[in-house]
Amino acid sequence: MDDGRPTWDDLDMTRTFDHLVAEADAVSVDGWDFSWLDGRATEQRPSWGYQGLLRERLATVRSVLDIQTGGGEVLAGAGPLPPLTVATESWPPNVQKATALLHPLGAAVVVDSDEPPLPFGDGAFELVTSRHPVAVWWDEVARVLAPGGAYLSQQVGPASVFELVEYFLGPQPEEVRRGRHPDDAVAEAARAGLEVVDLRSERLRTEFHDIGAVIYFLRKVIWMVPGFTVGQYRDRLRELHEQIESDGPFVAHTARFLVEARKTG
Repeated sequence: MDDGRPTWDDLDMTRTFDHLVAEADAVSVDGWDFSWLDGRATEQRPSWGYQGLLRERLATVRSVLDIQTGGGEVLAGAGPLPPLTVATESWPPNVQKATALLHPLGAAVVVDSDEPPLPFGDGAFELVTSRHPVAVWWDEVARVLAPGGAYLSQQVGPASVFELVEYFLGPQPEEVRRGRHPDDAVAEAARAGLEVVDLRSERLRTEFHDIGAVIYFLRKVIWMVPGFTVGQYRDRLRELHEQIESDGPFVAHTARFLVEARKTG
């Protein structure tokens, strides 16, 4: 008979939910290292292997600028670094982490607002790189590239992980879903005087195996659900927790594209 009191199963689920939420809401999200998600979420990787391509390009130049380096993990892992290596970052916790990681490798970390102009002279770098930039200032990329220099970037494509975004925010308008389209990157590069020599895109399966993984992801990738907090979305999080418990991992699809462009003039 249902007398309105919670069952033991209800209490166990509540404890599990509360534990997962508290754990994921307290863990640091500094840097761009997602190892906390090991065993809790999986994401297919793009077939081109960005860090390997970066390593190949670094071996051919004497100067590189890595824009929006995060905690510097990707750049550091692609070494050895050229004699002149500079990274920019705007978020203070990431600046501190990138400095600790990159300085011993001979790289300088420059605090930058992620708004134009870049704090460097014209033609200063043979290579400009960026993994998952929030925005690309194509005119500035072209300006700081030396003639014949290249820009290599892996970027987030349109409607990436929108199954999760729309779970919390509801259906998004088509213009929002189409944002960050690779065709737009090609057009903007051309307007800045850069020639795109390589463009690849893929949609990749992502699985969230518990609600803690969802919370960690949304706290770290802050533009997915702007202003996300556990308190604001607690009821919706509980519903998703119960869905994962009963149906298995929450499945979404990331969109990624690789763009490489050269400054011909």
